[in-house]
Amino acid sequence: MGAAMLPANGIDICVETFGERTDPPLLLIAGGASSMDWWEDEFCRRLAAGGRYVIRYDHRDTGRSTCFTAGAPPYSTQDLADDALGLLGALGVTRAHIVGLSLGGGLAQRIAVEHPARVRTLTLMSTCPESDEPNDGAVAAAVDETDWADRKAAVDRIVADTLDFAGPLTFDEGHLRRLAERAFDRTTDMAATQTNHWLAAPGASIRGRLGEITAPTLILHGTEDPLFPLTAAQSLEREIPEAKLVTLTGVGHEFPPRAVWDVVLTLILDHTA
Repeated sequence: MGAAMLPANGIDICVETFGERTDPPLLLIAGGASSMDWWEDEFCRRLAAGGRYVIRYDHRDTGRSTCFTAGAPPYSTQDLADDALGLLGALGVTRAHIVGLSLGGGLAQRIAVEHPARVRTLTLMSTCPESDEPNDGAVAAAVDETDWADRKAAVDRIVADTLDFAGPLTFDEGHLRRLAERAFDRTTDMAATQTNHWLAAPGASIRGRLGEITAPTLILHGTEDPLFPLTAAQSLEREIPEAKLVTLTGVGHEFPPRAVWDVVLTLILDHTA
């Protein structure tokens, strides 16, 4: 279906699906301050062509989902995880394969710990155990002087930040700019998008409960990730029972660049078979 608004967890969430509803559902959870646009159309279509019912959505405060005042989010990361579950419920999905990237990987871990019956498999990308997360996000959001209402300034900043965290395989600045422009044009309040996730209150700690995860877990981590070192992924592999870690050479802290799509898509499809 095309993009649609669905009520879930007390808010409205913008969601888009690819593939047949009769195929196994696969939920893509984006990173912080990221709308669903960063799970690119072709990436989603290729997953759907592999026999998955692919679901991508805008977090609250991103894209067209419910937006709150910039700098004062009345929610926690627990709410962000509950949004994903609420969305699955609104779609009539009881259990799903869950793929989470960065903050989305943290939310996916929380779902797998707290609601194991809802998770078929878990794929964690460019993420870490929650206590290893950097604590400077709120400070950066507080001092940010970017005019997020200015399209060019906002797009320039998003592209620059993406390249700062990307690996050497991400070289197409024009492509990044088109994605950033699309995200800007779909977003209700870019200042809220770029601020609120970093200021949201943390949920109850699940770090000591990763050993309770029963879903088969695949961990994908770039060798050039400047935010979460490889040791973060190794911690996940060690703490989640029977987890499998695959490193992606040349990948930074980013949505999978096109250069590794063949590898990443094959790994996800094999893992969710």
